[in-house]
Amino acid sequence: MIAYLLVLLAVLSRYLVVGHVSLMNFTAVTGGLLYFGARRSWREMAGPLAILMVSDYCLTTYAYHYAFHWQGYLPIWIWYLAAMVLGQILLQAKTSWVRVAAGAILGPTAFWLYSNFAVWIGGGMYPPTRDGLWACYVAAIPFYRNDLAATSIVLAAAFGIPVLVKLMHPAEPAAARVRR
Repeated sequence: MIAYLLVLLAVLSRYLVVGHVSLMNFTAVTGGLLYFGARRSWREMAGPLAILMVSDYCLTTYAYHYAFHWQGYLPIWIWYLAAMVLGQILLQAKTSWVRVAAGAILGPTAFWLYSNFAVWIGGGMYPPTRDGLWACYVAAIPFYRNDLAATSIVLAAAFGIPVLVKLMHPAEPAAARVRR
């Protein structure tokens, strides 16, 4: 249940940053998808993917007032699936603070590398040269920074709060339950 709520938070967070250039990409998307992958099966990935696809359409056409071309979103939709798979691989079998920290770094970094390469290879914004690729990555550093921070916050909260609750309210020992 929490995994689905986190995906909904991710979608809502995308609408909260519309118009705030300094907050661009400061959303719960990467963290929500990593958490979803860690807590749900691969068969359930179609739901979050569909929700985010509809969100992409609505943001593009209604919030940003651009024409929607699904081909331009294909790399992003592939990334949504990849983020959930990364969550499964990294966090599903065994969750530790090291693995959560690795996910908080790997998720945004992989997205930054992948999405900006797709922007560069797609042409139009940057010249098809090594300097053009470099310029594309450098221009995206503020987006990367925001995604890194937001993903770290989401994963720390999603994985850390349950641990803190358990530490504050440890389970009663079995011997104490028997004596009652």
